[in-house]
Amino acid sequence: MNHEELLYAETHEWLHLAEQNGDKIATIGISAFAVEALTDLVYIQLPEIGQKVAVGESFGEVESVKAVSDLYSPIEGEVIEVNESLADDLEALSTDPYGKGWVAKIKLTDEGGLADLLDADSYQKQCSDG
Repeated sequence: MNHEELLYAETHEWLHLAEQNGDKIATIGISAFAVEALTDLVYIQLPEIGQKVAVGESFGEVESVKAVSDLYSPIEGEVIEVNESLADDLEALSTDPYGKGWVAKIKLTDEGGLADLLDADSYQKQCSDG
């Protein structure tokens, strides 16, 4: 995915929205900026399929040698798929955060959180101002 076309949460999760069988499906991952800040990743806790998530709610975590960071849902919905391969290949978060490094797919139940997301330019500005 082209990271310029994604939406971003202030908490460094990215989101790609697509229509699938009439439903809006969000693919969610962690931005390259966040992965670089965490450095050496050692573990990821993925959400459960069927788990309901709300905007700003933790739905998993990623652990590095420096810290444990929660993954926050940028939208409200239900987890319909998780990237199980990350458990054995955390390197994908670093090498391809916007492709093979996706974390979860969530079927939207409410579009309210979308208005609070940043476009790529605004997110980049937040990261450089931070």
